[in-house]
Amino acid sequence: MSLSVRIGLVSLVVLLILAFVGYGALLRLNVLPRLAFAPGWVLTDQFGERFTSEDLRGAITLYTFDYSANEDPRRQTHDLMSDVQNQLAKQDLGDVPVRLVTVTIDPTRDTPDILRTVGENRNVDFSRWTFATGDSASIRVAVNHGFGVYYEPDPDGGVSYDPTFVIVDGMGIERARYRYGLPPVDNLVGGLLSVVSEAKAATGSARLAYEAAHLFSCYSTTP
Repeated sequence: MSLSVRIGLVSLVVLLILAFVGYGALLRLNVLPRLAFAPGWVLTDQFGERFTSEDLRGAITLYTFDYSANEDPRRQTHDLMSDVQNQLAKQDLGDVPVRLVTVTIDPTRDTPDILRTVGENRNVDFSRWTFATGDSASIRVAVNHGFGVYYEPDPDGGVSYDPTFVIVDGMGIERARYRYGLPPVDNLVGGLLSVVSEAKAATGSARLAYEAAHLFSCYSTTP
């Protein structure tokens, strides 16, 4: 066997080993897919201040949609968001901002004062968790048309809707949706931490690895 052939075989083996190691590394990254651009919106926070989607640019955000008078335990997202807030407080997030946003679907009754009281009664950290309201048209545009969450007033004064949680990354891209029921808190926190890990690796070779993982994820899920 000539020297050039042996060198070629050794090079091929090395490439196969590197490919195998790289494939394993991509699998371990376990990235959340990039689903779609999140909608833009302009609303009002619990202090009566203007609150927009641009205020969250650069932050990883978990959205949900509820109303203060909700008494249905099957749709009670406030308790679950409180659990998420408490678990995030125990995590090392580095310098990656993580925000929680609850958008009311009953804006007529859920004024900023009402939402602030709801938050205070739940010991909400308003620097992380924001409650948003607005006029009925703005809420409809943001929630129904923007995030695709259907809701409708009930004859008994409540609101019919399907609990929905959406994770949006710092670039304004939806990364995960949890619908039709209340997911385990570990699923929500795990999803947020997955995007946090990706944000921490936003530069250098680690970023290339994450981009490769996204590319691999796209092709591996294509029918």
